Amino acid sequence: MSLYSEKVMDHFLNPRNVGIIENADGIGEVGNAKCGDIMKIYLKIDDDIISDVKFETYGCGSAIASSSMATELIKGKPISEALEITNKAVAEALDGLPAYKMHCSVLAEEAIKRAILDYYKKNGVPYDEETFANVENGDEV
Repeated sequence: MSLYSEKVMDHFLNPRNVGIIENADGIGEVGNAKCGDIMKIYLKIDDDIISDVKFETYGCGSAIASSSMATELIKGKPISEALEITNKAVAEALDGLPAYKMHCSVLAEEAIKRAILDYYKKNGVPYDEETFANVENGDEV
């Protein structure tokens, strides 16, 4: 039995939406000092819809798979729906992650929120501070 699901392996070996968006509307970068994973998500937003999303991740297979799946979950969605994506939703969409790799899905959730927060701040969009409490004052990479 494999440690990782087929979906995790697929998103690790064939990651979707890899790259950089020049002049991104929002950029979110997070990292985990304990494991060394660094994740950066770029958003292009048109009329409150995430029209494009790319990522750069340096880390383990679970981090790359989580980034890839997270981008698939939010692409084409309204910002409000992207804000509802949780680390559990990312892990479930990957058919699970080992318990000791769940932090990778947490990074994906935090990177999305930081990218949206960056967009809101750049554009003077009012936002609920509680929604971003866990990422606004989080550890910088």
